[in-house]
Amino acid sequence: MTPSIDAVDVLVWGGGTGGVAAAIQAARGGVSTLLLTPGSWLGGMVSAAGVCCPDGNELTPWQTGLWGAFLRELERREPEGLDHNWVSCFGYRPTTAEQILQGWVRAEAQLQWWPQCQLLEVEHEGSCITAVRFEQAGEQRRVVCRVVIDGSDRGDLLPLAGAPYRFGWEAQEQWGEPSAPSQQRLASETFFRDHPVQSPTWVVMGQLQGERLGHHFAEECDPALPAPFEQACQSFGLERTITYGRLPGGLVMLNWPLHGNDWHWRLDRAFSADPAAEAELATEMQAHSLHFAKVLQEASGAWLREGHAFPTDAGGPAPCLAAMPYWREGRRMVGCHTVIEQHLLPVGTGASMAALPTNAAGEMQSIAVGNYANDHHYPGQDWPLAPKSCRWGGRWSGTPFCVPYGALVSAEVSNLLAADKAFSTSHMANGATRLQPLILNVGQAAGAAAALAVRSGVQPSEVPVHHVQQALIHDSLAPSAVAPLWDTPWHHPQWWERQEHALHQDGPVLNWGSEEQQRPAPPEAHERLWCGLLRPDGTGGFSLTTAEGENWPVITLEPALNRWLEQLDGPKPAELIGCVNPWGPWLRASRLAG
Repeated sequence: MTPSIDAVDVLVWGGGTGGVAAAIQAARGGVSTLLLTPGSWLGGMVSAAGVCCPDGNELTPWQTGLWGAFLRELERREPEGLDHNWVSCFGYRPTTAEQILQGWVRAEAQLQWWPQCQLLEVEHEGSCITAVRFEQAGEQRRVVCRVVIDGSDRGDLLPLAGAPYRFGWEAQEQWGEPSAPSQQRLASETFFRDHPVQSPTWVVMGQLQGERLGHHFAEECDPALPAPFEQACQSFGLERTITYGRLPGGLVMLNWPLHGNDWHWRLDRAFSADPAAEAELATEMQAHSLHFAKVLQEASGAWLREGHAFPTDAGGPAPCLAAMPYWREGRRMVGCHTVIEQHLLPVGTGASMAALPTNAAGEMQSIAVGNYANDHHYPGQDWPLAPKSCRWGGRWSGTPFCVPYGALVSAEVSNLLAADKAFSTSHMANGATRLQPLILNVGQAAGAAAALAVRSGVQPSEVPVHHVQQALIHDSLAPSAVAPLWDTPWHHPQWWERQEHALHQDGPVLNWGSEEQQRPAPPEAHERLWCGLLRPDGTGGFSLTTAEGENWPVITLEPALNRWLEQLDGPKPAELIGCVNPWGPWLRASRLAG
């Protein structure tokens, strides 16, 4: 029986990744919080949607906040470790993620969670939301609230709240974004009307029947697949296509963007307020993903079979299908600040980060750090995007950027914040801001700001950004970076001092000196000593040849080891501590032995 509540300090709508983070952080800030979700699972893309290979914020300087806490709890709970695929350095089972999030929610005395809710109405008084009406278990409820947070994947609350939002493409003429289409193209080409948002995916899970594809099938790198998947294996071959999203236990996340199970057709139905149309869309997406999984099963000689990853309590259509689709984009709130493509791109020749967001007084406005390289999903050819990647640690990594607090605050609804993909960005910028790690920390910032607003008796737009930054940096459970410090991993003993320095000086210090760089990374499960001859390849890559003749590409996520690798000018005997991922393939080293 759901307890009755008439009023609450903070109301969060939506079970998205950012919505859950916002609810947890608001409750940790000492204010009464109610989380309403449409489904029976929390977490959105990190669990219910099955996107269990997180992208972005993979380097240890960016593993902070609730994202870092979530990652380290996953490492503790997955006995096989997380490094099993080649799209990410992390992979986990959706049930593991959901257990973590539900445990965090239950641990907060100030937080109540009501699942399986349907939004009905948002009440206003002037520019302020006063109450939210919704239905749960056949009963209509009304809750008065002081601050409201949209934590849904598609910005579901925005139209009911009367909050201005953007939907679809913006012309290059609007903000001068280098990758945006011209106004003439938007007006004349049907592509932009047919595909107003990035294509979503209904993740389907497979189960591998053994470690490697049989020899006969492995030789056929590009098998003849039936329509509409004829080109799905063209770029990477059958085995690499299947193991792209390999998870612990041989589960496989099928979220394949290259002529795979992305869904491109009539997405307007998801935003039509017509339940029948949305149900029709869901059925089509599920059938498409199941078809893709069956085609791969047949092509692999049943090496890949149906995986059971979603229990009945997830509320999904089948054990192999995610409980909800993975929405990459939806409505985007018009905020006090809008993140556009230029805010993501590295500035100046050879620069390694985007310009810091500042106000008129030159004060940094950042509340979260992301680094994803930008990526858009549509049918046909890849959309050309301005580059924002660099070679680091033997691999390509996105260059960091900051999200300013004003992007979370509605420009017109005074007590509304956005905590998930609906925060204020352009369509082009959304390709880099939509990923799980950044959204966890954006949600954390929204929750911290909401709690500060309630405790101070002001609206979210009136909360000093400095107060939000201090709350994030000094959070006792999940301190979160607001400044991009390449050389300072989350475990560095001077992490807090350096974050403060970046706020009070003229931005972050990029190099704190060679002695500081040699602080070792903490140990992790499954690591071991690897000895051999380490070679740089002259293009930012490295490989280790062992005495047994094994040859492993070497990567690292640690600044100290990256600095050491960058100084190599030729082959050198080396002793590295790290973990091997044969599906990468790579040796992910964390430090030098001794």
